[in-house]
Amino acid sequence: MPLLPGHRLGPYEIAARLGAGGMGEVYKARDTRLNRDVAVKILPKQLAADPERRARFETEARAIAALNHPGILAIHDIGSDDDTLFIVTELIDGATLRQTPGEEAGRNRH
Repeated sequence: MPLLPGHRLGPYEIAARLGAGGMGEVYKARDTRLNRDVAVKILPKQLAADPERRARFETEARAIAALNHPGILAIHDIGSDDDTLFIVTELIDGATLRQTPGEEAGRNRH
């Protein structure tokens, strides 16, 4: 079930749902400790019940956190709240790759 605006995951207050994919749902949230907007990716509870999915989710966070490059978003936090696993990253405003016209144009050139 999607999180509603105002829902809290620790110090993160959900503002809006941004999207969903195979490994979770992404929300815009407010970090109430540092007073900044962030992105929060959650692993839905039905997936979190699977130990392999939980491990993959945590491995994803560690792998991204180990990298430092302007093209890769920064990980701020990883945690759980009421059995909901989450990764907190910087929030990047703008179009998704699916919405970017160049993405489709690039595919059609081949």
